[in-house]
Amino acid sequence: MIVAEFMDVGYSRRLPWSERLQSAELLMALTDPNRGWDAIVVGEYERAFCGDQLTQLLPLLQSYGVQLWMPEAGGPVDPASPMHQALMLLLGGQSQREVLRARYRVLAAMRNQAADQGRFLGGRPPYGYRLVDAGPHPNRAHARWGRRLDADPATAPHVRWMFAQRLAGVSVTGIARMLNERCVPCPSDMDRQRNPHRSGHAWTLRTVAAILSNPRYTGRQVWNRQNSGAADVTTRGWNAPQEWAISTKRSHPALVSDDDFVAAQAIRAARPAQDGSPRVYLLAGLLKCGFCGRRLDSHWANGRPGYRCRHGYTSARPRDASGPKFLYVREDRLLAELLTQVGDRVPKELAGIVSALRANGLIIICHAATRVVIELNNEELALRDELFMG
Repeated sequence: MIVAEFMDVGYSRRLPWSERLQSAELLMALTDPNRGWDAIVVGEYERAFCGDQLTQLLPLLQSYGVQLWMPEAGGPVDPASPMHQALMLLLGGQSQREVLRARYRVLAAMRNQAADQGRFLGGRPPYGYRLVDAGPHPNRAHARWGRRLDADPATAPHVRWMFAQRLAGVSVTGIARMLNERCVPCPSDMDRQRNPHRSGHAWTLRTVAAILSNPRYTGRQVWNRQNSGAADVTTRGWNAPQEWAISTKRSHPALVSDDDFVAAQAIRAARPAQDGSPRVYLLAGLLKCGFCGRRLDSHWANGRPGYRCRHGYTSARPRDASGPKFLYVREDRLLAELLTQVGDRVPKELAGIVSALRANGLIIICHAATRVVIELNNEELALRDELFMG
């Protein structure tokens, strides 16, 4: 007699039972001595388990005196039977293979739909666009939620303005600062429901840079820019441009022309020095602020390389009067001190010092006003001379 049914909808079989809604309720019911049943019947293995999930679940069921019945076993599963053990391994591998095949087919179909058809494949619309009804959907089952991108009257003018300013030679930080001065709502402020983890107070350099580098503003659909396979949102990154799927034809209104978009990307190249030579920072990535713990930014000033820490402030969010002063480091003075202070720890040439620092994962901690400390094998070497403080 069937006394209860548990059916998970919308949960991947790769998730353990404890992370599926109905399956988790079933596990909780195991602990009830008056549950009213003594066996679980699984209709289809591939829908219930993946890999070695069943092998991990059987000891729990046995501890509560509950049998597991499966059609493939012809009745109850016997964990001590070599035949049933081999059967579980075979079904687990088959289920995992089916997951991989389905994943490959879905991703291939989505790539083709984005590149060949320019179809909107879900997700939040980029800043400057909104979702509107796309009319009848090719799939009747999805005809009710057909969507396409259309220019947003409230935010599209700001996107066009950003590209115009960038083409005029304005820096990314300058654009962010002007947006904040004009009190233009930032993307997280416009969509608070989807951005509860963001402050929504101001534009940042990274936000403006992401908009200026997004090819969807040319009117073409783009898919697979972001690596969304990681379970933790904070570990997700961006795929290389060659992995993107870009539609060959325009699928929504363009906010910038193809030529202007390409020109805006070229402006991102690093500016050369006054004599035309490229700017080189020997210690880039090796300096850390002793006050706030941030990495120092490479900074070209007065015709020579240097480094600075603005303690989280940017050109788009200037420092207030009560905030700590910015930290500035001249590269030539720092290298001179390194040559005299490191002793016999590393070779006495600049190239050897820098190579040794990078090879050993060492960093230079810059303390406010008085000294620089080098972390060498958990030992601190203080450079005695006062170097800088702007």
